[in-house]
Amino acid sequence: MTTCALDPVADPRRLVVLDAVHNFRDLGGYPARDGLTTRWGRLFRADGLHRLTPADIELVRGLGLHTVIDLRTQTEIDAHGRFPHEHIPVRYDHLSVVDTTWNMVERPTETEHEFLVWAYTDMLEQGAPRFARALNALAVPGALPAVFHCAAGKDRTGLLAALLLGALEVPRSIVLADYALTAAGMQRMRVWAEREYPEMSEQMAETPSQFMAALPEALGEVLDEVARQFGSIAAYLQAIGVGNATLDRLADELLAAA
Repeated sequence: MTTCALDPVADPRRLVVLDAVHNFRDLGGYPARDGLTTRWGRLFRADGLHRLTPADIELVRGLGLHTVIDLRTQTEIDAHGRFPHEHIPVRYDHLSVVDTTWNMVERPTETEHEFLVWAYTDMLEQGAPRFARALNALAVPGALPAVFHCAAGKDRTGLLAALLLGALEVPRSIVLADYALTAAGMQRMRVWAEREYPEMSEQMAETPSQFMAALPEALGEVLDEVARQFGSIAAYLQAIGVGNATLDRLADELLAAA
Protein backbone atom coordinates (compact mmCIF):
# COMPACT_ATOMS: atom_id res chain seq x y z
CA MET A 1 0.00 0.00 0.00
CA THR A 2 1.16 3.52 -0.72
CA THR A 3 1.81 6.10 1.97
CA CYS A 4 -1.18 8.19 0.88
CA ALA A 5 -3.45 5.11 1.05
CA LEU A 6 -2.39 4.62 4.66
CA ASP A 7 -2.42 8.33 5.49
CA PRO A 8 -4.30 10.57 3.04
CA VAL A 9 -3.01 13.68 4.81
CA ALA A 10 0.54 12.79 3.75
CA ASP A 11 -0.34 12.57 0.05
CA PRO A 12 2.46 14.35 -1.89
CA ARG A 13 -0.14 16.09 -4.06
CA ARG A 14 -1.45 18.03 -1.08
CA LEU A 15 1.14 20.82 -0.89
CA VAL A 16 1.24 23.27 -3.79
CA VAL A 17 4.93 24.15 -3.74
CA LEU A 18 5.51 27.87 -4.25
CA ASP A 19 8.40 30.18 -3.50
CA ALA A 20 6.85 32.96 -1.40
CA VAL A 21 3.59 31.33 -0.25
CA HIS A 22 4.20 28.50 2.17
CA ASN A 23 0.90 26.94 3.22
CA PHE A 24 -1.02 26.53 -0.06
CA ARG A 25 -2.69 23.13 0.15
CA ASP A 26 -5.23 21.07 -1.76
CA LEU A 27 -8.13 19.76 0.32
CA GLY A 28 -8.62 16.75 -1.95
CA GLY A 29 -8.21 13.07 -1.15
CA TYR A 30 -9.92 12.98 2.24
CA PRO A 31 -12.51 10.30 3.09
CA ALA A 32 -15.93 11.83 3.67
CA ARG A 33 -19.60 10.91 4.00
CA ASP A 34 -21.24 8.00 2.19
CA GLY A 35 -17.89 6.42 1.35
CA LEU A 36 -16.96 9.34 -0.91
CA THR A 37 -13.70 11.31 -1.06
CA THR A 38 -12.99 15.01 -1.44
CA ARG A 39 -12.02 15.88 -5.01
CA TRP A 40 -8.53 17.00 -5.91
CA GLY A 41 -8.04 20.37 -7.57
CA ARG A 42 -11.37 21.86 -6.49
CA LEU A 43 -10.67 23.64 -3.22
CA PHE A 44 -7.46 24.99 -1.70
CA ARG A 45 -6.44 26.69 1.54
CA ALA A 46 -3.50 29.09 1.74
CA ASP A 47 -1.57 31.82 3.51
CA GLY A 48 -0.90 35.35 2.23
CA LEU A 49 -1.43 35.33 -1.54
CA HIS A 50 -0.23 38.92 -1.83
CA ARG A 51 3.30 37.47 -1.70
CA LEU A 52 2.98 35.46 -4.93
CA THR A 53 6.06 35.95 -7.12
CA PRO A 54 5.82 36.01 -10.94
CA ALA A 55 6.84 32.34 -11.03
CA ASP A 56 4.28 31.53 -8.33
CA ILE A 57 1.59 33.30 -10.34
CA GLU A 58 2.26 31.06 -13.32
CA LEU A 59 1.97 27.94 -11.16
CA VAL A 60 -1.25 29.18 -9.54
CA ARG A 61 -2.65 30.13 -12.95
CA GLY A 62 -2.46 26.45 -13.86
CA LEU A 63 -4.91 25.60 -11.06
CA GLY A 64 -7.70 27.31 -12.99
CA LEU A 65 -9.03 29.24 -10.00
CA HIS A 66 -12.41 30.91 -10.33
CA THR A 67 -12.73 32.33 -6.79
CA VAL A 68 -10.45 33.75 -4.10
CA ILE A 69 -11.84 34.35 -0.60
CA ASP A 70 -9.69 36.65 1.52
CA LEU A 71 -10.33 36.29 5.26
CA ARG A 72 -7.93 39.04 6.37
CA THR A 73 -8.86 42.41 7.83
CA GLN A 74 -9.01 45.54 5.71
CA THR A 75 -6.01 46.85 7.65
CA GLU A 76 -3.96 43.83 6.56
CA ILE A 77 -5.01 44.26 2.94
CA ASP A 78 -4.17 47.97 3.00
CA ALA A 79 -0.73 47.20 4.44
CA HIS A 80 0.23 44.24 2.27
CA GLY A 81 -1.99 44.12 -0.81
CA ARG A 82 -4.17 41.31 -2.09
CA PHE A 83 -4.32 38.48 -4.60
CA PRO A 84 -2.94 39.62 -7.99
CA HIS A 85 -6.27 39.47 -9.79
CA GLU A 86 -4.87 41.66 -12.57
CA HIS A 87 -2.75 38.66 -13.59
CA ILE A 88 -5.24 35.91 -12.78
CA PRO A 89 -8.87 37.02 -13.29
CA VAL A 90 -10.98 35.61 -10.46
CA ARG A 91 -14.00 36.49 -8.41
CA TYR A 92 -12.51 38.09 -5.31
CA ASP A 93 -14.48 38.07 -2.04
CA HIS A 94 -13.19 39.93 0.99
CA LEU A 95 -14.81 38.39 4.08
CA SER A 96 -12.81 39.50 7.10
CA VAL A 97 -13.52 36.98 9.87
CA VAL A 98 -12.43 39.35 12.64
CA ASP A 99 -12.47 43.13 12.70
CA THR A 100 -9.01 43.42 14.28
CA THR A 101 -6.15 40.99 14.72
CA TRP A 102 -5.30 39.71 18.18
CA ASN A 103 -3.64 41.85 20.83
CA MET A 104 -1.61 39.77 23.24
CA VAL A 105 -1.53 42.56 25.81
CA GLU A 106 -5.17 41.74 26.59
CA ARG A 107 -4.42 38.08 27.44
CA PRO A 108 -0.79 37.92 28.56
CA THR A 109 -0.72 34.87 30.86
CA GLU A 110 -2.35 32.07 28.90
CA THR A 111 -0.65 28.98 27.57
CA GLU A 112 -0.64 28.39 23.82
CA HIS A 113 -3.47 25.89 24.21
CA GLU A 114 -5.60 28.18 26.37
CA PHE A 115 -5.05 31.10 24.04
CA LEU A 116 -6.00 29.19 20.91
CA VAL A 117 -9.15 27.76 22.51
CA TRP A 118 -10.21 31.28 23.49
CA ALA A 119 -9.24 32.76 20.13
CA TYR A 120 -11.01 30.13 18.04
CA THR A 121 -14.13 30.28 20.21
CA ASP A 122 -14.18 34.07 19.91
CA MET A 123 -13.61 33.83 16.17
CA LEU A 124 -16.56 31.48 15.72
CA GLU A 125 -18.78 33.87 17.67
CA GLN A 126 -17.56 37.06 16.04
CA GLY A 127 -17.07 35.71 12.54
CA ALA A 128 -20.06 33.38 12.24
CA PRO A 129 -21.87 35.46 9.57
CA ARG A 130 -18.67 35.74 7.53
CA PHE A 131 -17.89 32.04 7.73
CA ALA A 132 -21.45 31.46 6.51
CA ARG A 133 -20.99 33.91 3.64
CA ALA A 134 -17.73 32.20 2.66
CA LEU A 135 -19.37 28.78 2.48
CA ASN A 136 -22.35 30.18 0.59
CA ALA A 137 -19.93 31.84 -1.87
CA LEU A 138 -18.12 28.55 -2.45
CA ALA A 139 -21.44 26.89 -3.28
CA VAL A 140 -22.35 29.37 -6.03
CA PRO A 141 -22.41 27.60 -9.41
CA GLY A 142 -19.08 28.11 -11.15
CA ALA A 143 -17.26 29.23 -7.99
CA LEU A 144 -14.85 26.30 -8.02
CA PRO A 145 -11.94 25.78 -8.21
CA ALA A 146 -11.41 28.20 -5.33
CA VAL A 147 -8.93 29.11 -2.64
CA PHE A 148 -9.55 30.75 0.73
CA HIS A 149 -6.74 32.30 2.74
CA CYS A 150 -5.64 34.61 5.53
CA ALA A 151 -2.14 35.80 6.51
CA ALA A 152 -0.53 32.56 7.72
CA GLY A 153 -3.21 30.09 6.60
CA LYS A 154 -3.42 28.87 10.18
CA ASP A 155 -6.28 30.25 12.27
CA ARG A 156 -9.00 31.91 10.18
CA THR A 157 -8.23 29.61 7.28
CA GLY A 158 -7.86 26.63 9.62
CA LEU A 159 -11.28 27.18 11.15
CA LEU A 160 -13.02 27.56 7.80
CA ALA A 161 -11.31 24.40 6.52
CA ALA A 162 -12.33 22.50 9.66
CA LEU A 163 -15.95 23.64 9.36
CA LEU A 164 -16.13 22.70 5.70
CA LEU A 165 -14.47 19.31 6.13
CA GLY A 166 -16.58 18.63 9.20
CA ALA A 167 -19.77 19.38 7.27
CA LEU A 168 -18.65 16.85 4.65
CA GLU A 169 -18.16 14.34 7.48
CA VAL A 170 -14.44 14.00 7.02
CA PRO A 171 -13.29 12.13 10.16
CA ARG A 172 -12.31 14.34 13.09
CA SER A 173 -8.81 12.83 13.20
CA ILE A 174 -8.19 13.83 9.58
CA VAL A 175 -9.64 17.32 10.05
CA LEU A 176 -7.18 17.87 12.90
CA ALA A 177 -4.30 16.29 10.97
CA ASP A 178 -4.97 18.62 8.06
CA TYR A 179 -4.82 21.57 10.45
CA ALA A 180 -1.58 20.22 11.94
CA LEU A 181 0.15 20.44 8.54
CA THR A 182 0.28 24.19 9.11
CA ALA A 183 3.15 23.75 11.58
CA ALA A 184 5.41 22.74 8.68
CA GLY A 185 4.07 25.66 6.66
CA MET A 186 4.99 28.08 9.45
CA GLN A 187 8.50 26.64 9.49
CA ARG A 188 8.80 27.07 5.72
CA MET A 189 7.68 30.67 6.18
CA ARG A 190 10.35 31.25 8.84
CA VAL A 191 13.11 29.87 6.62
CA TRP A 192 11.96 31.94 3.65
CA ALA A 193 11.70 35.12 5.74
CA GLU A 194 15.21 34.65 7.13
CA ARG A 195 16.52 34.39 3.58
CA GLU A 196 14.34 36.88 1.71
CA TYR A 197 12.61 39.23 4.15
CA PRO A 198 14.68 40.02 7.29
CA GLU A 199 12.12 42.53 8.58
CA MET A 200 9.41 39.88 8.53
CA SER A 201 11.79 37.39 10.15
CA GLU A 202 12.39 39.82 13.01
CA GLN A 203 8.66 40.39 13.44
CA MET A 204 8.04 36.65 13.60
CA ALA A 205 10.81 36.25 16.19
CA GLU A 206 9.18 38.92 18.37
CA THR A 207 5.66 37.51 18.02
CA PRO A 208 4.34 35.70 21.12
CA SER A 209 4.40 31.94 20.68
CA GLN A 210 0.65 31.82 21.28
CA PHE A 211 0.16 33.57 17.94
CA MET A 212 2.41 31.17 16.04
CA ALA A 213 1.28 27.84 17.49
CA ALA A 214 -0.79 25.29 15.56
CA LEU A 215 -2.14 22.88 18.17
CA PRO A 216 -4.60 20.25 16.90
CA GLU A 217 -5.78 19.50 20.42
CA ALA A 218 -6.87 23.13 20.86
CA LEU A 219 -8.87 23.11 17.64
CA GLY A 220 -10.28 19.73 18.63
CA GLU A 221 -11.52 21.12 21.94
CA VAL A 222 -13.31 23.94 20.14
CA LEU A 223 -14.89 21.62 17.55
CA ASP A 224 -16.00 19.25 20.30
CA GLU A 225 -17.76 22.12 22.07
CA VAL A 226 -19.50 23.12 18.83
CA ALA A 227 -20.67 19.53 18.37
CA ARG A 228 -21.83 19.39 22.00
CA GLN A 229 -23.88 22.56 21.66
CA PHE A 230 -25.34 21.98 18.19
CA GLY A 231 -25.12 18.23 17.67
CA SER A 232 -22.82 18.39 14.65
CA ILE A 233 -20.73 20.78 12.56
CA ALA A 234 -23.42 20.73 9.87
CA ALA A 235 -26.05 21.72 12.44
CA TYR A 236 -23.85 24.60 13.62
CA LEU A 237 -23.48 25.82 10.04
CA GLN A 238 -27.23 25.65 9.53
CA ALA A 239 -27.68 27.72 12.70
CA ILE A 240 -25.41 30.48 11.39
CA GLY A 241 -27.01 30.73 7.97
CA VAL A 242 -25.70 27.92 5.77
CA GLY A 243 -28.77 26.13 4.46
CA ASN A 244 -29.17 22.47 3.60
CA ALA A 245 -29.23 23.35 -0.10
CA THR A 246 -25.82 25.00 0.22
CA LEU A 247 -24.37 22.04 2.08
CA ASP A 248 -25.77 19.68 -0.53
CA ARG A 249 -24.28 21.73 -3.37
CA LEU A 250 -20.89 21.76 -1.67
CA ALA A 251 -21.07 17.99 -1.28
CA ASP A 252 -22.04 17.57 -4.93
CA GLU A 253 -19.15 19.77 -6.07
CA LEU A 254 -16.51 18.52 -3.68
CA LEU A 255 -17.16 14.79 -3.22
CA ALA A 256 -16.67 11.90 -5.61
CA ALA A 257 -16.18 8.15 -5.51
CA ALA A 258 -12.79 7.18 -4.14
